[in-house]
Amino acid sequence: MKKLVYILLMALCSPLVFSCIDALEEKVFSQITPDNLTTEDGIVALLGSSYGFTQNADRQRINMGEYPTDIAYQTGGFENGIAINFLTFSWDPSVSLFNMYYNIPYQAIRDANVLLENIDNATISQERIDLFKSEARFLRAFNYYRLYNWFGPTPLRLSSSDELVLPRATEEEFLTFIEQELLETIPILPDPGSEEAYGRATNGMALGTLTKFYLNTKQWQKCADTALELMNLNYYELFPVFEDMLKVENDGNREMIMVNAAIPQMFANNYMPAAFPIGFRSWPEKGLEMQSNWNNPQTQYRLRDSFYDSFEELDLRKEPILTAYLNNAGNSINLRDQPDNTRSFRYWPDPNAQGENHGNDVPEIRLADIILSRAEALNEVNGVNQISLDLINQVRTRAGLEDLQLSDFAGQDELRAHILKERAWEFYSEGLRREDLIRHEKFIDLAISRGVANARPFHNRYPIPLGAIDSNPALVQNDGY
Repeated sequence: MKKLVYILLMALCSPLVFSCIDALEEKVFSQITPDNLTTEDGIVALLGSSYGFTQNADRQRINMGEYPTDIAYQTGGFENGIAINFLTFSWDPSVSLFNMYYNIPYQAIRDANVLLENIDNATISQERIDLFKSEARFLRAFNYYRLYNWFGPTPLRLSSSDELVLPRATEEEFLTFIEQELLETIPILPDPGSEEAYGRATNGMALGTLTKFYLNTKQWQKCADTALELMNLNYYELFPVFEDMLKVENDGNREMIMVNAAIPQMFANNYMPAAFPIGFRSWPEKGLEMQSNWNNPQTQYRLRDSFYDSFEELDLRKEPILTAYLNNAGNSINLRDQPDNTRSFRYWPDPNAQGENHGNDVPEIRLADIILSRAEALNEVNGVNQISLDLINQVRTRAGLEDLQLSDFAGQDELRAHILKERAWEFYSEGLRREDLIRHEKFIDLAISRGVANARPFHNRYPIPLGAIDSNPALVQNDGY
């Protein structure tokens, strides 16, 4: 139902369904002018634009977080020319995806800055001004956090009038800004469930982003405390069936703290078509039959055997992984006859897809991530402890597995290693593996162990794209590139 309402609103409203516009009166905000920034409609349209640039259900974001890891593999199609850069750690600043994922966050940041510079002149209530400001500040901080995860510190553009030539912020400046912005927006943003429309910012989103920020910057006690604060909102809950969590009919479930919302007509999720094996007709055991409105392109998204074989035997999180199917000729094909060839069907095909465009929301932050983040942080602070195990066991119970016991771990290192495995089983096809491996200082070592001889520590950060450096000579490239 939430998804249906979302689709209907998308057709009638500004870029991300914030304030409905009379369907018979087309209002176009194609230019930013002082006049349209004095009205709520104008502010909402600008805020919607920032949300629109923040939304990222595209499969390449997932791929950048998984191709260079121990989970994902790819063959075939024109995409192989991109994928091979990540599979072999041979990327350089000219790779087109870097330009995209560097520029788009800055477009969201630009819109947030323009809103913050103009909103005090708007003829709307102070309550609305405060709400829109907090959303814009959250979007700006979130996009800087996204940039940091890919590229490290980048220029902090906090005004639309900033000089074009602007150096990178220092690590301290960059991290301090993100933390402070999130902390200051949390008390103002609405509680989850009380936001005006699906996808708008809540204090749960800000707390979730802050938890992940503390986790990936190894601020362990702050991570544990912030995760607990989010859990104590008592709104979010684990979705009962892992296999069904990301099916389109379950979009908007209460495990999702922040999502990249998708519908086939806009912000589409295009991961699933690339996971279909060539000639896929059906998965008989699941009752899944190929539909005429689903594309099956030549590019092939695959999982590594080492990852698939790492699951415990009874782990229900393996259920969305295809290992055999019927092809168009009616023949049974065992994907395990070829190496690294099982397929993730986490984004179960959308019955109403349009070609490659499906409507499954792509998680950005969900409750299981917060639970495991707190467990990891407490292990780093206290070593093996019962609270961490209780948290991990919440996730394992859904997976149909036995509880972990204190006696299973000789010390902090063993529990740390298990948490990393647990996160792989829980979050595959969500694009989190690269950041997890970097945090655990395993990213380069695991690549080398797979035979990627040229993997080096500087690969922990992606290079600043050439286009950005050409337009901003003060922007220094990451070391090693």
